[in-house]
Amino acid sequence: MTHTKRFEGYGVLVTGAARGIGAAIARRLAEEGARVLLTDRDGPVAEKTAAELREQGLTAEALECDVADRTSVEGAVAHAVDAFGSLDVLVNSAASCTPGAPLFEDEPDETWARDLDITLTGPYRCCRAALPHLAASGRGAVVNIGSVNGLQDFGNHAYSAAKAGLGSLTRTVAGHAAARGVRVNLVVPGTVRTSAWEGRDDELAEMRKLYPLGRVGEPEDIAAAVAFLASRDAAWITGTTVVVDGGLTAVNTGFHAAVRHGSDT
Repeated sequence: MTHTKRFEGYGVLVTGAARGIGAAIARRLAEEGARVLLTDRDGPVAEKTAAELREQGLTAEALECDVADRTSVEGAVAHAVDAFGSLDVLVNSAASCTPGAPLFEDEPDETWARDLDITLTGPYRCCRAALPHLAASGRGAVVNIGSVNGLQDFGNHAYSAAKAGLGSLTRTVAGHAAARGVRVNLVVPGTVRTSAWEGRDDELAEMRKLYPLGRVGEPEDIAAAVAFLASRDAAWITGTTVVVDGGLTAVNTGFHAAVRHGSDT
């Protein structure tokens, strides 16, 4: 697919970019002309993804980065600035979602702490390190990747709390950074077909019935929303949440199905 070159000359850093949504975001921005640094705790897979982009004539580098470590984050930001000459866009896609214990009271402290540290404090570390460079670029933008788990109960207590907190962090950083010309927004995906759902086609088939648009999401659906918010097309948009969920949180399909079923009997 050919895209307009909205990011020609931009330096971009994407966390959690080795695979899935993060990889799709890196690809979309690179296709639109950006020079992209793909970071991930899984450095070899991030390099493989970056190499695939380079094979297509796109500009992409990879760097192992753990968003739970301040030094690692600051190193990644410095690498992007050194490699590209500027940092214009930061996309916080890295997250941790550990399956919860059957009973809430059995949830280990370690699980809670890890999911919050990576999913919420990770974007905080990245924003803190990147903000001076984003401000200096004159067109800086941050796009955080949230989840419908931060809006409604879909399980996973720690991950959900972290994603809800990321919505608040998005708004507070947007307010703080606005005077320096940096925009900060949040994209909230619903269920997206990634490797996390590999081998679970039956579950996805059932799940699609809950989505008013009749399907689960693809990584490219999220990447398209990120590209809009990161671009100058969204120059007067900051501190907002864009829900990309096929209508899941707007329409209670289960309720509608129950009412229709009831009216037929």
